[in-house]
Amino acid sequence: MIGGRSRAWTARRALEMPAPRRHLPRVVPFEFVPVDWGDARDARGPDDPSAAASDGAPDAALLDAYSQAVTGAVARVAPAVAHVRVERKRGARSVEAGSGSGFLITPDGYLVTNSHVAGGAAAIEVTLPDGRTASAAIVGDDPDSDLAVLKVAAGDLAWSRFGDSSAVRVGQIAIAIGSPYGFQHTVTAGIVSALGRSMRSRTGRMLDNILQTDASLNPGNSGGPLVDARGAVIGVNTAVILPAQGICFAIAASTAERVAILLIREGRVRRAYLGIGGETLALPRRIVRHFGLARDSGVRIETVEGGSPAAAGDLHRGDVVVAVDGAPVASVDDLQRLLVGDAIGRAVDVTVVRRDRVLTLPVTPRESTPRR
Repeated sequence: MIGGRSRAWTARRALEMPAPRRHLPRVVPFEFVPVDWGDARDARGPDDPSAAASDGAPDAALLDAYSQAVTGAVARVAPAVAHVRVERKRGARSVEAGSGSGFLITPDGYLVTNSHVAGGAAAIEVTLPDGRTASAAIVGDDPDSDLAVLKVAAGDLAWSRFGDSSAVRVGQIAIAIGSPYGFQHTVTAGIVSALGRSMRSRTGRMLDNILQTDASLNPGNSGGPLVDARGAVIGVNTAVILPAQGICFAIAASTAERVAILLIREGRVRRAYLGIGGETLALPRRIVRHFGLARDSGVRIETVEGGSPAAAGDLHRGDVVVAVDGAPVASVDDLQRLLVGDAIGRAVDVTVVRRDRVLTLPVTPRESTPRR
């Protein structure tokens, strides 16, 4: 009971009450007026892009900003991209042919490509975008960075410029250009999907500062340029991981430019050599804390070559290298990065953990012999 009345009676009274009046909007009739679309199109004027497109104007009027960026970059760089055909001798009679791409970096014919494309070639022929063919010679080959520089015997050449790969950002447009079939270019576009990747070259040395992109690499595109929307070269296409569905890699322009300059000037890239074999080893926490080490791992020396700089510097099997010239060494790759050309012929301080002691030993590296 609610106030002496039953719930049923209250509900019945509520149903019998008139509904509140609502003010409905006034419906105004309209008059349909047909439109002459021909007159409307003409009213847009000759400067309207959509009007030009409908009147059969060039396709450029239909391109959006993305398409214009890609086509503009290709137009600037494609004249410098060439097809590289190589022949390698296999035995006394057999000849193995291969091909790839490359791009000219100077007007007098210096061309950058991959070491795995041109390295060890007995003969090289370059097909230029205008259809000309010319012979080329290897100026320098660096398998450790997978880069090579060729000199093309031709004149009146277009050339491209290296950009600043340190300014590259994840998500920006990346355009891969190659010439796998001579003067017929192939172009794929995507974005830079990651920076600072690492991968190993054919020699086993770690390649740093690698750009990752989803711009697909077609067969024969190795050695071609990866460019930004302005047409500046930001990388050299070098590899693709097929099981990963189109993840591609390019050597950063900063690395490629440095290596190309060294190959043109000296014909090689000089790297330091100690003469040790080792592996990355995790150090016990108590050792790290006791000696105040910057990293919790180092490189355990497994072999010391006789007559090597390491042997002359009193490095022993079982020593764990933790620093070179004060720079921490946490892995074999760290050690390789520190053994650069300017360390050749000068004493460097190699810090090792030897049983219960930390020693700093002077070692004078020699120049390494390139491996192929």
